[in-house]
Amino acid sequence: MRKLILMTMAVACHLAAQAQYRSEVWSPDNGDGTYTNPVINADYSDPDVCVGPSGEDYYLTASSFQCIPGLPILHSKDLVNWTIINHAVTALEPREEFDKPSHGNGVWAPSIRYHNGEYYIYWGDPDYGVMMVKTKDPAGTWSKPVCVIPGKGYIDTTPLWDDDGRCYLVNGWANSRSKFASVLTVREMSADGLRPIGQPVIVFDGNGTENRTCEGPKFYKRDGWYWIMCPAGGVPTGFQLAMRSKSPYGPYEHKIVLAQGNTSINGPHQGAWVHNKYGEDWFIHFQDKEAYGRVVHLNPVDWSSGWPIMGKKGEPVVTYKKPQSSSTTIVNPVENDEFNEPTMGRQWQWHANYDEKFGVPTAFGTFRIYTYKLSENWKNFWEVPNLLLQKTPADAFTVTTKLRFTSKADGQMGGLIMMGLDYSALVVRRIGQEFQLVQMTCKQADKGKVQTEQVLATLKPTAVDKIDYKPGIHEDIYLRLTVSDSQMTFAYSQNGKKFTACGEPFKMREGKWIGAKFGYIAVETDQKADRGWVDADWIRITSASK
Repeated sequence: MRKLILMTMAVACHLAAQAQYRSEVWSPDNGDGTYTNPVINADYSDPDVCVGPSGEDYYLTASSFQCIPGLPILHSKDLVNWTIINHAVTALEPREEFDKPSHGNGVWAPSIRYHNGEYYIYWGDPDYGVMMVKTKDPAGTWSKPVCVIPGKGYIDTTPLWDDDGRCYLVNGWANSRSKFASVLTVREMSADGLRPIGQPVIVFDGNGTENRTCEGPKFYKRDGWYWIMCPAGGVPTGFQLAMRSKSPYGPYEHKIVLAQGNTSINGPHQGAWVHNKYGEDWFIHFQDKEAYGRVVHLNPVDWSSGWPIMGKKGEPVVTYKKPQSSSTTIVNPVENDEFNEPTMGRQWQWHANYDEKFGVPTAFGTFRIYTYKLSENWKNFWEVPNLLLQKTPADAFTVTTKLRFTSKADGQMGGLIMMGLDYSALVVRRIGQEFQLVQMTCKQADKGKVQTEQVLATLKPTAVDKIDYKPGIHEDIYLRLTVSDSQMTFAYSQNGKKFTACGEPFKMREGKWIGAKFGYIAVETDQKADRGWVDADWIRITSASK
């Protein structure tokens, strides 16, 4: 009982620490009643937001694709200051697909809604159908995913519960699966949202027009009008449309309500219209920043013309007055981790469904990542599922980690990686009774290209097991990566004070529908050996100038 109480207290302290977290590299709240975009300078692609019954609790979710835990849940009191409070999905089905990295598949463009005392998230899995989870508490346990419409091609789904209790669903279509796209369809669902009771109707067609690639629709009702808000024109170059009709099935008239214009904010679109308890209207959306992923912006909305004109006369703002709120707390999504808790930090995701052999927290103030056994014909790290990664938090930053690598056999390696379609890793690899410090880089990893290696240093073990039936050797080391303008460099230290720059500069590149991510890698080539492991002591994100 005492141990249970202590663990509960540790988790509570961990949650409190997360709630107070202030980033050193990006905080949008200027402290003077204004904010600067992006409000989340990290890859929360295709964001959607709903307001809880208090009228001042905002919950955001975003695409998570194959990364697990999936469907991140962020909370805010003012749409500017956000914390990560949960994930709605702990595993994706079918297991034979998602137990390995199924890059770019899985959770596409979710929507989150509050209805009749429960929170719902719908998303389209382009290979398996329209999925749904729900809960009464966004920070609590979510139901297991339910497929409400099976089939290929469904993406970007949003429900609308009408005033009479009827439920409608709008969705886009993935050309890669259905071989058509740029149309939006609406159908009626059962009142509980669990099954279709009507056939889909095409309500908008962007084919052959500037509104090509219309997708990501969000469904609303306001003053007797049905509204569909969606992006069009392509991800990095497009704009935001608003459509209105007196019937959920259209016809809809449409208007461009947000575009880049004369600003430097490209492709501002796909997100959530939010009406708060103070009568204000806001639009949360993303901007595609290539290697950094799709970061989250906040723009005011003006309905005075009868249309939701966003930003400043239809162009995105950089700095603006904050939404009205009773909260003055400045807080950011957590980045650092001291690994002192019995739970994994919420900033971390695996690259596939979690297996306990990937790694676990320890009682010793570390997080352990075991070496993953590479196949005999491996070429690069693209198919490694136990990559423990988090999103990049700013355009410029430094990541420093203290770790111990323990090896039981030759060829085992572990360290720090920046992962994407291209990647580069700084790892410690065992060779005989010593270690090599090696930079491993791969261009076009997704295409099966072979990685290159550069041996940077030879390191003596810092500890050797004396009593063990299979003695391990250990290397205590500090690894560092620094990012600026998508360029990354490595450094290392054996005392945590003096760092030596090493390796070649690396140009970061995004992953499959996600931004580049950094974190830990632990792998090996020996199928029969006992596993080695990385014990991560801490990881800290600071400004690139430090």
